[in-house]
Amino acid sequence: MVTAIVLINAQREKINSIGEQISGFGGVTEVFSVSGRFDLVVLIRLKELNGLSQLMTEKISNIEGIIRTESMVTFKLISKHDIAAMFDLGS
Repeated sequence: MVTAIVLINAQREKINSIGEQISGFGGVTEVFSVSGRFDLVVLIRLKELNGLSQLMTEKISNIEGIIRTESMVTFKLISKHDIAAMFDLGS
């Protein structure tokens, strides 16, 4: 399993539409709008590294309004916290 984190700078008026487009791509598990130097953080989980290459070069890089990306491929999961459960408010 390959996990990648992609940091995106986008044209301000296109942040939400870019995030929505990216969230529909296979392998994308979360898209966050964030404060700080970047506008969006994308978490990607795929079976193979080739899939990440295709996703980045054929899909994400072709989205209008993206100014810059910075990508990181993870090496090892250190923390095993269930993030979703931490924010679960119950049913």
